[in-house]
Amino acid sequence: MIARTRRLKSGDVWIGYYYNGRDAKGKRIEIPLGTDLEAAKIKWAALESKPVEKPAHLMGALFDRYEREIIPTKAPRTQRDNLAELRQLRPVFEMAPIESVTTHQLAQYRDARSAKTRANRELALLSHMMNIAREWGLTTRANPCTGLRKNKEKPRDYYATPEVWAAIYSVAVTELQDAMDLAYLTGQRPSDVLKMRKRDIVGDYLLVGQGKTQKKLRIRLQENGEPTGLGLFLEQLKARHIAEARITAPLICNVDGLRLSYGMLRNRWDDARAKAAEIASKAGDDDLAALIRAFRFSDIRPKAATEIEDLSAASRLLGHTKEQITKTVYRRLGEVVSPTK
Repeated sequence: MIARTRRLKSGDVWIGYYYNGRDAKGKRIEIPLGTDLEAAKIKWAALESKPVEKPAHLMGALFDRYEREIIPTKAPRTQRDNLAELRQLRPVFEMAPIESVTTHQLAQYRDARSAKTRANRELALLSHMMNIAREWGLTTRANPCTGLRKNKEKPRDYYATPEVWAAIYSVAVTELQDAMDLAYLTGQRPSDVLKMRKRDIVGDYLLVGQGKTQKKLRIRLQENGEPTGLGLFLEQLKARHIAEARITAPLICNVDGLRLSYGMLRNRWDDARAKAAEIASKAGDDDLAALIRAFRFSDIRPKAATEIEDLSAASRLLGHTKEQITKTVYRRLGEVVSPTK
């Protein structure tokens, strides 16, 4: 810290304090700290202090570097998930030496977590971090996550019946109806549906780039010279936008032509679902009301997969590399079979 002294015209002496530092390029700079010495000392201490880096051999250092260098390279949704998973891992493993983490300790962590599915995701992230640690030269040990059993996960098996769909659709605002139709006809995730734009319609195809897997699809708008259901829907949607003078790029937008965010979609979904459930309850159909309340927007994708009879076609539409994923996770009804006679 340095002090600058000046004599004012009044005869009084003015003293100002400055932080004597350097910028990122090493050039000397002075930062004003004010005229109060005690306050200047506090500001100086804040500027002078530097965060103490965690020792490189600790898991905390690995967590910090992974969060700084690896997580930002992932898709936005994956980044949010990884940061949430790190918040669970840090209190348990942060101060542990990387070389000391054992499979037995990880199994204890798995068994102690009440959220079994989340525990699987957290350990999967930890496994990737341990592999990265080997690449960074932070450890030479084998990955302790290798061979670790995962908690059993039961896939969600909710299927939205036509009655449930119609109940919500009938009370949904127009942009929510559009989102429901587009999600069902394309079989894509909500985030991918919301980012679809008119420029993605190229010739006889709707071009889709999946955010989670980067898988690219071309969904047909014409087959055998006739428009598909998706093709008809998009033509009607564009015609309605023109009639309403809604000059907008996004396919799913509000009355002002602004693209719906996930939060906006969620609010509209929650409102329509609550209204539909209330109508069913007042009509005395509590079973239908319960089914309506259990319906998530994300259930539209497995509904589409279930209602496509050909498993291979359903798997390709969803962008899966293996049909087994479509069959075990997304097909929510049993296989259609014929009776004995």
